[in-house]
Amino acid sequence: MLSRNVLRAFCRRQTIRSHLLPPCTANNLSSIRTPAQICPSQAFLFSSPRWSSSSTRWKNRQGRDSFAREARVQGLKSRAAFKLLEIDAKYRLFKKGQTVVDLGYAPGSWSQVAVERTKPHGRIVGIDIIPAQPPKGVSTIQGNFLSAEVREEVKRFLSDPNRGRARPQLYASLDGESPNAIIEPERSYIDLERHAGEETSPSNGERRPEDGGGMVDIVLSDMSAPWEQTTGFWKRSLSDPYFRMMNTSGINFKDHAGSMDLCAAALTFAFDTLRVGGHFIAKFYDGAESKELEMQLRKLFGAVHREKPESSRSESKEAYFVALRRKKDVTIEEVTNPN
Repeated sequence: MLSRNVLRAFCRRQTIRSHLLPPCTANNLSSIRTPAQICPSQAFLFSSPRWSSSSTRWKNRQGRDSFAREARVQGLKSRAAFKLLEIDAKYRLFKKGQTVVDLGYAPGSWSQVAVERTKPHGRIVGIDIIPAQPPKGVSTIQGNFLSAEVREEVKRFLSDPNRGRARPQLYASLDGESPNAIIEPERSYIDLERHAGEETSPSNGERRPEDGGGMVDIVLSDMSAPWEQTTGFWKRSLSDPYFRMMNTSGINFKDHAGSMDLCAAALTFAFDTLRVGGHFIAKFYDGAESKELEMQLRKLFGAVHREKPESSRSESKEAYFVALRRKKDVTIEEVTNPN
């Protein structure tokens, strides 16, 4: 390593030498030398190769990935959208007007699919601990889903059947606009007072006895366990949060254990909010506890399948539980009882 004094003296000599050079003209352009040519022994000070990194490898892999390229062409947030599209093509999960909760929604590709498949009048609610620009038509809540307070906040949001739901346009569309265009107007105070005494019929998203009190049609969980923080401050910037729900450590046992905790939290939420006949899709990393989770799902749902979509990377250990048609009159004790 060069000391500061040596480096300072070197820079001073180059500054003096630059004052002695003739003006730069077309005739003497070829005679001007770069700093590396002036002092070859210290060329490393002026040009150094870029070392490869994980981000570079990730960019190279994305460039070769056909699903990543197709996602960019179709305007999707990420290639993960094709995983949900494959599952929906096989099991026909979505219907118009459904209420869908997307756990760990960022960056929003699954929510994009849900919006497209449930429109018009569908309601999509995304929850994630990291801030992200939600897709058009998606309501989002930023918070740690492992927190009981955050889960209760989501339930309060869902308790209003019209909150977050797009409604038909109330005026004639302009030339060139689709007549089926949808907006989400806020009802004025006068409008609320005018209709306060009117009887309202049950609508999508409202609790009904025949639905077992549920208000959600589909619960999607694409969460991964957050990393443990080992460096830096607890609070990171909004653009670079340390604590996030979409990373894996590369350690199979650790990723599996973390995914089981998240699946258990998602299943508890689904038990509280999912209507009879609703569906539950959850990502997990296979391991010793996967069988126990599958048995719990079979007690609550009519059919349970394990899926690894074609768009999922072959080297990835991730897979998905697709639990279809929630059963009626099943208690939480029956689900969690190992016998």
